[in-house]
Amino acid sequence: MRRSVGLSVILTLITCGIYGIYWFIVLTNDVGHLSGDTSFSGGKHFLLILVTCGIWSFVWSYQLGKNIAEAQERHGVRVSDNALLYVVLNLFSLWIVNYALAQSEVNKLVQSR
Repeated sequence: MRRSVGLSVILTLITCGIYGIYWFIVLTNDVGHLSGDTSFSGGKHFLLILVTCGIWSFVWSYQLGKNIAEAQERHGVRVSDNALLYVVLNLFSLWIVNYALAQSEVNKLVQSR
């Protein structure tokens, strides 16, 4: 569950995005697990993004922020709802920043357990 954000960014850049796909799927699964939302799965969201030619990524970004906030609430950590920030970053194609911010929040949640 806990991953180095810097290493993940570097691997994504070195592999021309291939590691980014893996990171997306695992990150989404981790957030779904932490928030208790079993329907929030990486494989499903990855396929929906492919089928909708990227449009679903805006929905995913919003849901990611909401699920992280839910996980923070469940674990008794200060809640920071960054759903709109994730959507705006996605609007400007800064998906790797979304992954890094979300991974950072997941790492904080795992540490607080």
